[in-house]
Amino acid sequence: MRSIFDEINRTELINRIKTINDQSTAQWGKMTVYQMLKHSIIWEEWIQGKNRPIYKREILGYIFGKMALKSMIKDESPFKRNIPTSTYFKVAEKKGDVESEKKKWICLIEGYEHYSNPDFIHDFFGKMTKEQIGILAYKHSDHHLRQFNA
Repeated sequence: MRSIFDEINRTELINRIKTINDQSTAQWGKMTVYQMLKHSIIWEEWIQGKNRPIYKREILGYIFGKMALKSMIKDESPFKRNIPTSTYFKVAEKKGDVESEKKKWICLIEGYEHYSNPDFIHDFFGKMTKEQIGILAYKHSDHHLRQFNA
């Protein structure tokens, strides 16, 4: 199973991020390339505990969270298209400095080499093992890179 904690996988993701540019367009969904980059940065910061996020579970997560997590990370298959995200990760501004955002995202991907965030609780899935976080983080990045054909 691919994990963001594996150096080879991080390098692959970074190389794919580098292929994105202002002209990259989504194969599905409504996000612009800038919105996708900002969304991914906010998401990585949340996972890594940057900017002191507040970890709060959604009510439905208590009921369906563990089952949904198992389903999402059970194998190598990529995330389905158009899966919903919480409002915390939605980005309103459609345009901005793509190159600057790519650099930020790459730094965050590199940061998984020394990952330590014992306080992390996913808003839907709840408390996760480091192994589960590694798989989910890889799949999330892969999902958005696929979305923009990278």
